[in-house]
Amino acid sequence: QVLLLESGGGLVQAGGSLRLSCAASGRTFNNYDMGWFRQAPGKEREFAAAINWSGDRTYYADSVKGRFTISRDNVQNTMYLQMNSLKPEDTAVYYCAADLGKWGTLVAHYWGQGTQVTVSS
Repeated sequence: QVLLLESGGGLVQAGGSLRLSCAASGRTFNNYDMGWFRQAPGKEREFAAAINWSGDRTYYADSVKGRFTISRDNVQNTMYLQMNSLKPEDTAVYYCAADLGKWGTLVAHYWGQGTQVTVSS
């Protein structure tokens, strides 16, 4: 069992930045690929970014590529999402997940509860 807890969400103006954190506990953190997903109001959940177990391979959705950076610290058992140049359309609940299926899909074994990000125009 892996427990995931997101933090760092909040309200930010368009063009601003936020850094999300995902703290993991339970089974060995660095065994798993991990990712960030998001769900905007009235929309389906979507993939945002993924990172492999060692942190040397990443993958991004086109909608966030060049603006968001995923990273992880396997000593601190924490994953991060640095979000820059935020847009109102980035407003969503952001979820971290571990033990991913095919990257870019919504398949993951463990999910956090989510943290709200709101970008005002």
